[in-house]
Amino acid sequence: MMKNIFITGIDKGIGLALAEKFLDQGHFVFGTVLTKKPNLPLENLQIFTLDLSSTESVGNCSREILAASKKIDIFINNAGVLIDKEEEGVVIEKLRQTLEVNLIGTIDITEKLLSAINTDGHIINISSSAGSLTLTGSGTSHYPGHYPAYKISKTALNMYTRTLAERLKDWGIIVSAVNPGWVKTDMGTERANLEPQEVATNIFNFALSKPETGHFWFKAEKMPW
Repeated sequence: MMKNIFITGIDKGIGLALAEKFLDQGHFVFGTVLTKKPNLPLENLQIFTLDLSSTESVGNCSREILAASKKIDIFINNAGVLIDKEEEGVVIEKLRQTLEVNLIGTIDITEKLLSAINTDGHIINISSSAGSLTLTGSGTSHYPGHYPAYKISKTALNMYTRTLAERLKDWGIIVSAVNPGWVKTDMGTERANLEPQEVATNIFNFALSKPETGHFWFKAEKMPW
């Protein structure tokens, strides 16, 4: 049965691979891009411009999607930035820029579109193992001093996942945080060990499943917060 899928950031990387996967399987995709439109078949695809750092852009995009009058079955917050790769301390301006996209804008578009999500829908926030306090605190997962703004944003996004899951549990909407792994994208670089298509298949299968709400996942296995 065709489902309506919302995905932010379908112009490249994981977002593009996800859009390709859902379209290939016969689903309808609402996809957002910052500027560049992807080379995808337009059948069953509607593309919107979205700059998550802009309140005006979030408002315009959400109004356009609501005007389409289609209920969303799977809502994937994929778009994100990593702009403080080498810093060993917090650079406030980079922290602000990171939070505007990875957290505030992501929450804003989600809250504005909650009324469009089906009561048996699934919201997926693409997080990272860098957002796990358990793994980062152990010193075994990530360089402790690097990309602090990105880590802070993903840890906060995980908390949003938990709080939103609690709010929506009586609605029947599942809310999940997903760690995609280390992926060969502009963010992950070519040194990464996973291809975007492999990750998209993992997330596709997980999105269509009915997992327990309010948890952090990697390849359908629970991760520590």
